Amino acid sequence: MSGFRRIVLLLLGALLLAACDGESDARKAPQNANTSMTTTPIAGNPVKTPSGAQPVPLGSGFDFYVLSLSWSPSWCIENDPSGRTEQCDPDNSHGFIVHGLWPQNEQGYPEFCRTRDPDRVPDALGRTLFDIMPSMGLIGHEWRKHGSCSGLGQRDYFAVLRAAREKVTIPPALQSVASPRRTSAAEIETALTTANPGLRTNAMAVSCAAGRVDEVRICFNKDLSFRACGEIDRAGCTVKSLSLPATP
Repeated sequence: MSGFRRIVLLLLGALLLAACDGESDARKAPQNANTSMTTTPIAGNPVKTPSGAQPVPLGSGFDFYVLSLSWSPSWCIENDPSGRTEQCDPDNSHGFIVHGLWPQNEQGYPEFCRTRDPDRVPDALGRTLFDIMPSMGLIGHEWRKHGSCSGLGQRDYFAVLRAAREKVTIPPALQSVASPRRTSAAEIETALTTANPGLRTNAMAVSCAAGRVDEVRICFNKDLSFRACGEIDRAGCTVKSLSLPATP
Protein backbone atom coordinates (compact mmCIF):
# COMPACT_ATOMS: atom_id res chain seq x y z
CA MET A 1 0.00 0.00 0.00
CA SER A 2 1.33 3.40 -1.00
CA GLY A 3 2.03 6.04 1.61
CA PHE A 4 -0.60 8.38 0.15
CA ARG A 5 -3.35 5.71 0.32
CA ARG A 6 -2.43 4.86 3.94
CA ILE A 7 -2.80 8.52 4.92
CA VAL A 8 -6.26 8.74 3.26
CA LEU A 9 -7.46 5.61 5.12
CA LEU A 10 -6.21 6.96 8.47
CA LEU A 11 -8.08 10.23 7.92
CA LEU A 12 -11.31 8.41 7.05
CA GLY A 13 -11.01 6.32 10.21
CA ALA A 14 -10.57 9.40 12.39
CA LEU A 15 -13.66 11.02 10.88
CA LEU A 16 -15.78 7.91 11.51
CA LEU A 17 -14.59 7.76 15.14
CA ALA A 18 -15.50 11.44 15.74
CA ALA A 19 -18.96 10.86 14.26
CA CYS A 20 -19.58 7.94 16.64
CA ASP A 21 -18.48 10.01 19.66
CA GLY A 22 -20.82 12.84 18.62
CA GLU A 23 -23.78 10.46 18.35
CA SER A 24 -23.01 9.09 21.83
CA ASP A 25 -22.91 12.61 23.30
CA ALA A 26 -26.19 13.47 21.61
CA ARG A 27 -27.89 10.52 23.30
CA LYS A 28 -26.67 11.79 26.69
CA ALA A 29 -27.82 15.39 26.08
CA PRO A 30 -31.39 16.55 26.99
CA GLN A 31 -33.76 16.06 24.06
CA ASN A 32 -35.93 19.06 24.99
CA ALA A 33 -34.25 22.35 24.19
CA ASN A 34 -36.45 24.05 26.80
CA THR A 35 -35.21 21.93 29.70
CA SER A 36 -34.42 24.28 32.60
CA MET A 37 -30.97 24.33 34.13
CA THR A 38 -29.99 25.26 37.66
CA THR A 39 -27.52 28.10 37.88
CA THR A 40 -25.65 29.48 40.83
CA PRO A 41 -26.57 33.12 41.56
CA ILE A 42 -23.74 35.61 41.51
CA ALA A 43 -22.99 37.00 44.95
CA GLY A 44 -24.64 40.36 45.48
CA ASN A 45 -27.39 39.83 42.89
CA PRO A 46 -30.93 39.29 44.26
CA VAL A 47 -32.38 35.92 43.33
CA LYS A 48 -35.61 36.26 41.39
CA THR A 49 -38.75 34.46 42.49
CA PRO A 50 -40.40 32.02 40.01
CA SER A 51 -42.69 34.79 38.78
CA GLY A 52 -39.67 36.99 38.05
CA ALA A 53 -40.41 39.47 40.84
CA GLN A 54 -37.62 40.72 43.04
CA PRO A 55 -37.69 39.94 46.78
CA VAL A 56 -39.05 42.70 48.98
CA PRO A 57 -36.55 44.94 50.79
CA LEU A 58 -35.82 43.49 54.23
CA GLY A 59 -36.38 45.79 57.18
CA SER A 60 -34.37 45.78 60.41
CA GLY A 61 -34.66 46.70 64.07
CA PHE A 62 -37.87 44.77 64.83
CA ASP A 63 -39.21 41.19 64.88
CA PHE A 64 -42.12 41.10 62.42
CA TYR A 65 -44.77 43.17 60.64
CA VAL A 66 -48.45 43.69 61.36
CA LEU A 67 -50.57 44.67 58.36
CA SER A 68 -53.60 46.55 59.65
CA LEU A 69 -56.63 46.61 57.33
CA SER A 70 -59.34 49.04 58.38
CA TRP A 71 -63.01 48.45 57.50
CA SER A 72 -63.53 51.88 55.99
CA PRO A 73 -67.33 52.15 56.51
CA SER A 74 -66.84 51.76 60.30
CA TRP A 75 -64.19 54.48 60.34
CA CYS A 76 -66.33 56.81 58.26
CA ILE A 77 -69.36 56.41 60.57
CA GLU A 78 -67.24 57.64 63.46
CA ASN A 79 -65.06 60.22 61.72
CA ASP A 80 -66.64 61.47 58.50
CA PRO A 81 -70.33 60.59 58.24
CA SER A 82 -70.85 63.35 55.65
CA GLY A 83 -68.40 61.69 53.25
CA ARG A 84 -66.28 64.78 52.68
CA THR A 85 -62.90 63.03 52.59
CA GLU A 86 -61.46 60.97 49.77
CA GLN A 87 -61.74 57.85 51.90
CA CYS A 88 -65.40 58.33 52.80
CA ASP A 89 -66.66 59.74 49.51
CA PRO A 90 -69.63 57.46 48.56
CA ASP A 91 -68.43 57.38 44.96
CA ASN A 92 -65.24 55.55 46.04
CA SER A 93 -67.00 52.70 47.87
CA HIS A 94 -64.07 51.54 49.98
CA GLY A 95 -64.21 48.32 51.96
CA PHE A 96 -60.94 47.29 53.61
CA ILE A 97 -58.18 49.87 53.23
CA VAL A 98 -54.63 49.74 54.58
CA HIS A 99 -54.39 51.47 57.93
CA GLY A 100 -50.68 50.73 58.15
CA LEU A 101 -47.81 48.26 58.12
CA TRP A 102 -46.39 48.19 61.63
CA PRO A 103 -42.93 46.95 62.63
CA GLN A 104 -43.60 44.89 65.74
CA ASN A 105 -41.60 43.15 68.47
CA GLU A 106 -42.62 39.97 70.25
CA GLN A 107 -43.70 42.31 73.03
CA GLY A 108 -44.59 45.89 72.18
CA TYR A 109 -43.45 47.90 69.18
CA PRO A 110 -41.12 50.75 68.25
CA GLU A 111 -42.54 54.08 67.16
CA PHE A 112 -41.41 57.52 65.92
CA CYS A 113 -37.83 56.42 65.21
CA ARG A 114 -35.00 58.58 63.92
CA THR A 115 -34.48 58.28 60.17
CA ARG A 116 -32.60 60.05 57.39
CA ASP A 117 -35.82 60.52 55.40
CA PRO A 118 -38.00 63.59 56.01
CA ASP A 119 -41.19 63.40 58.07
CA ARG A 120 -43.27 64.52 55.13
CA VAL A 121 -44.18 62.03 52.41
CA PRO A 122 -44.11 63.71 48.97
CA ASP A 123 -47.47 63.88 47.20
CA ALA A 124 -45.97 62.17 44.16
CA LEU A 125 -45.18 59.11 46.29
CA GLY A 126 -48.23 59.18 48.55
CA ARG A 127 -50.76 59.39 45.73
CA THR A 128 -49.46 56.18 44.19
CA LEU A 129 -50.98 54.47 47.27
CA PHE A 130 -54.46 55.98 47.05
CA ASP A 131 -55.99 52.78 45.67
CA ILE A 132 -55.21 51.00 48.95
CA MET A 133 -54.59 53.88 51.41
CA PRO A 134 -56.68 56.87 50.28
CA SER A 135 -55.45 59.67 52.55
CA MET A 136 -52.26 61.72 52.51
CA GLY A 137 -52.80 62.46 56.19
CA LEU A 138 -52.91 58.75 57.01
CA ILE A 139 -49.92 57.99 54.77
CA GLY A 140 -47.81 60.68 56.42
CA HIS A 141 -48.80 59.64 59.93
CA GLU A 142 -48.03 55.97 59.28
CA TRP A 143 -44.61 56.83 57.91
CA ARG A 144 -43.70 58.99 60.90
CA LYS A 145 -45.01 56.63 63.58
CA HIS A 146 -44.31 53.21 62.07
CA GLY A 147 -42.44 53.36 58.77
CA SER A 148 -39.60 55.30 60.36
CA CYS A 149 -38.92 52.24 62.56
CA SER A 150 -38.69 49.76 59.66
CA GLY A 151 -35.00 50.37 58.88
CA LEU A 152 -36.12 51.31 55.35
CA GLY A 153 -36.40 54.54 53.41
CA GLN A 154 -39.81 55.88 52.44
CA ARG A 155 -39.96 54.31 49.00
CA ASP A 156 -38.87 50.88 50.20
CA TYR A 157 -41.22 50.99 53.18
CA PHE A 158 -44.24 51.80 51.04
CA ALA A 159 -43.16 49.19 48.47
CA VAL A 160 -43.21 46.58 51.26
CA LEU A 161 -46.56 47.93 52.48
CA ARG A 162 -48.08 47.44 49.02
CA ALA A 163 -46.52 44.00 48.67
CA ALA A 164 -47.97 42.97 52.04
CA ARG A 165 -51.44 44.13 50.97
CA GLU A 166 -51.13 42.21 47.72
CA LYS A 167 -50.29 39.05 49.67
CA VAL A 168 -53.77 39.08 51.20
CA THR A 169 -56.79 37.96 49.20
CA ILE A 170 -60.02 39.53 50.45
CA PRO A 171 -62.89 37.07 49.84
CA PRO A 172 -65.86 38.43 47.83
CA ALA A 173 -68.16 38.49 50.88
CA LEU A 174 -65.79 40.99 52.53
CA GLN A 175 -64.99 43.12 49.49
CA SER A 176 -68.31 44.94 49.38
CA VAL A 177 -71.41 44.73 51.56
CA ALA A 178 -74.69 45.95 50.06
CA SER A 179 -76.46 46.32 53.41
CA PRO A 180 -75.33 46.11 57.05
CA ARG A 181 -75.16 42.59 58.43
CA ARG A 182 -74.18 40.72 61.54
CA THR A 183 -70.98 38.74 61.71
CA SER A 184 -68.30 37.71 64.20
CA ALA A 185 -64.53 37.79 64.50
CA ALA A 186 -64.43 34.01 64.07
CA GLU A 187 -66.48 34.19 60.85
CA ILE A 188 -64.18 36.84 59.36
CA GLU A 189 -61.05 34.90 60.33
CA THR A 190 -62.45 31.72 58.76
CA ALA A 191 -63.25 33.55 55.52
CA LEU A 192 -59.71 34.95 55.36
CA THR A 193 -57.93 31.68 56.16
CA THR A 194 -60.02 29.92 53.51
CA ALA A 195 -59.07 32.51 50.89
CA ASN A 196 -55.36 32.62 51.85
CA PRO A 197 -53.48 29.30 51.94
CA GLY A 198 -50.90 29.30 54.73
CA LEU A 199 -52.71 31.93 56.79
CA ARG A 200 -53.95 30.62 60.16
CA THR A 201 -56.12 32.16 62.81
CA ASN A 202 -53.15 32.49 65.20
CA ALA A 203 -51.55 34.89 62.68
CA MET A 204 -54.33 37.48 62.82
CA ALA A 205 -56.85 39.30 64.95
CA VAL A 206 -60.10 41.14 64.31
CA SER A 207 -60.56 44.32 66.33
CA CYS A 208 -63.89 45.96 67.08
CA ALA A 209 -65.23 49.29 68.38
CA ALA A 210 -68.76 50.34 69.36
CA GLY A 211 -70.05 46.90 68.37
CA ARG A 212 -68.74 47.22 64.81
CA VAL A 213 -65.95 45.48 62.90
CA ASP A 214 -63.02 47.87 63.07
CA GLU A 215 -59.86 46.27 61.67
CA VAL A 216 -58.20 43.02 60.69
CA ARG A 217 -54.55 42.68 61.68
CA ILE A 218 -52.38 40.09 59.94
CA CYS A 219 -48.83 39.15 60.93
CA PHE A 220 -45.92 38.65 58.52
CA ASN A 221 -42.27 37.76 58.74
CA LYS A 222 -39.92 40.33 57.21
CA ASP A 223 -40.02 38.40 53.92
CA LEU A 224 -43.85 38.68 54.01
CA SER A 225 -44.59 35.05 54.78
CA PHE A 226 -47.44 34.59 57.26
CA ARG A 227 -46.43 33.93 60.86
CA ALA A 228 -48.06 33.37 64.24
CA CYS A 229 -48.17 36.33 66.64
CA GLY A 230 -49.55 35.50 70.07
CA GLU A 231 -49.70 39.04 71.46
CA ILE A 232 -51.69 40.31 68.46
CA ASP A 233 -53.97 37.27 68.36
CA ARG A 234 -54.83 37.49 72.07
CA ALA A 235 -55.80 41.16 71.72
CA GLY A 236 -58.55 40.37 69.20
CA CYS A 237 -62.22 41.23 69.67
CA THR A 238 -64.20 38.88 71.95
CA VAL A 239 -67.68 40.27 71.20
CA LYS A 240 -69.81 37.41 69.87
CA SER A 241 -71.90 39.39 67.38
CA LEU A 242 -70.62 42.40 65.43
CA SER A 243 -72.10 44.81 62.94
CA LEU A 244 -70.44 45.01 59.53
CA PRO A 245 -71.56 48.36 58.09
CA ALA A 246 -72.34 48.47 54.38
CA THR A 247 -69.98 49.89 51.80
CA PRO A 248 -71.37 53.00 50.03
